[in-house]
Amino acid sequence: MDLRAHTRKFCAKDNRLAAATYFGTFAVYFLSLYVSITQIDRWYIIVPAGVIFAFAAVRLYVLQHDTGHHSLFETRWQNEVAGHVLSPFTFAPFEVMKQNHNLHHANIGNLEHRETGEIHTMTVAEWNAGDWRDRLSYRLYRNPLVLVPVGAAFTYFVRYRWPKNTWKFGVTGVVLHNLVIIAFLYTLYRLSGTPGVLIWLAFSFLGGMIGVFLVYLQHNFEDTYWDRRPDLNPVEAALVGSSCLDFGWFFDMAVANITLHDIHHFNARIPSYRLRRCHYALPAEMAPRRIKFSEAIRAMSLKLWDEEKKRLVPFPNGA
Repeated sequence: MDLRAHTRKFCAKDNRLAAATYFGTFAVYFLSLYVSITQIDRWYIIVPAGVIFAFAAVRLYVLQHDTGHHSLFETRWQNEVAGHVLSPFTFAPFEVMKQNHNLHHANIGNLEHRETGEIHTMTVAEWNAGDWRDRLSYRLYRNPLVLVPVGAAFTYFVRYRWPKNTWKFGVTGVVLHNLVIIAFLYTLYRLSGTPGVLIWLAFSFLGGMIGVFLVYLQHNFEDTYWDRRPDLNPVEAALVGSSCLDFGWFFDMAVANITLHDIHHFNARIPSYRLRRCHYALPAEMAPRRIKFSEAIRAMSLKLWDEEKKRLVPFPNGA
């Protein structure tokens, strides 16, 4: 079977499915937030409602990612409008983030353009050549207790207020985006007071941590792919350099199938609501290796790309 021909069969957009996942996720987002705020004195309600809210926030982010590829709704303008509407709730300015993500796709697996990725990876050679300050800062950066919580807080609440390439791709859009966020938070404050804003902030932070964890796993696992031109193989970079996470159907649904990142990188035109069918329709000989949760946790200990072994490896002992 030709993989490209196989994936093309799943590229058709359907506005009915798109609207169901788009408005359905918004409904879950606001309903779970409402329950969390109104049941603030009942931890056994607020905790599960807040977790649902966090996953709904992740889904909104994934749907915005789809609109950036124009792969959610049927037409370009529908995706553009939907993406802009989503952006205040994902904290990610639509136009700049779309352009930055397109750069990421164009340079997937390219060691000479690691600046287009979300998580920085140092090579073993760079580690060996670095001084103690380089090593210390990178150790701190790649520590899961820093990368996930601090990374989530910094990325979504600080860095995305002025993302990289803002001057190039749209200052006005970013400024308007931030003003809409302020208006949203002010409205939430007027409706629910300080407790409501703090609940929104706490569970948005949880959603951000889930997002950072998934972003890390998308390209950081033992047998991922990195290379330099002219040896860089774009197809191998997309399929081998992107992960396929197997955390179960329910988790896939909760995060809009962003877990099937290899197929997405191979063909970004597949809507998220067709990714799982596309993946599991592959014949056994073409099915990628699926990363289970235990392996995903172990992948957090892998820090450096070894260009000789073609593997992501831990820090050297004693270094």
